[in-house]
Amino acid sequence: MRTIDILHLEVTPWEVTDASMREHQQERIRGEREDLIIFVEHPEVVTVGPRARNEGQAPPPGYATASTDRGGGLTWHGPGQLVVYPIVHWNLEGEANVAAIIHCLEGWVIAALAELGIEAHRDDRMQGVWVDGRKVCSIGLSFLRWVSRHGLTVNLDTPAGRVEALAGCGLRPDMTTSLSALGHDVERATLVDAMLRTAAQSLNREPNL
Repeated sequence: MRTIDILHLEVTPWEVTDASMREHQQERIRGEREDLIIFVEHPEVVTVGPRARNEGQAPPPGYATASTDRGGGLTWHGPGQLVVYPIVHWNLEGEANVAAIIHCLEGWVIAALAELGIEAHRDDRMQGVWVDGRKVCSIGLSFLRWVSRHGLTVNLDTPAGRVEALAGCGLRPDMTTSLSALGHDVERATLVDAMLRTAAQSLNREPNL
């Protein structure tokens, strides 16, 4: 089984991590590094994807914003959110398919939450992961030569009302929320451990711990 490196970062500005991701992506394309997963948290910022720009979507007043080239619309980042960036060359058999990759990442989050006793599911109408009918995980990627950049977010214990106020990814405000708001108290380290335990089965890659 292919291995995958793991990088744990403390709270890091989104722009700093974005620049680092670009470097890691180029290194992976050149074969200078292994596949990589970055676990991080960002200070509050709303990233604005191409769809949001094309449709004139913007967050309410009082939110910092940053432009991004990942798929999707508006995505909130901030305290109490786990951000996971897979810098992965998706070139194993059957992987070079965007829908299949998104399905794979959704399944990974669902499997990790299941280990913690939380029943999560997909919604066929929109990518992401849902709990009790509310979206708790968003996914947005970009690719270069089938090496991915950007990734997914899981809202653990976000400040009340901040993510809920956004019409993120085309949803009406309040459809996106946090696990804590749904009565599930999950620490970041606990979810990271569950994701590492389920990575091999979900991603077909064994974490280098």
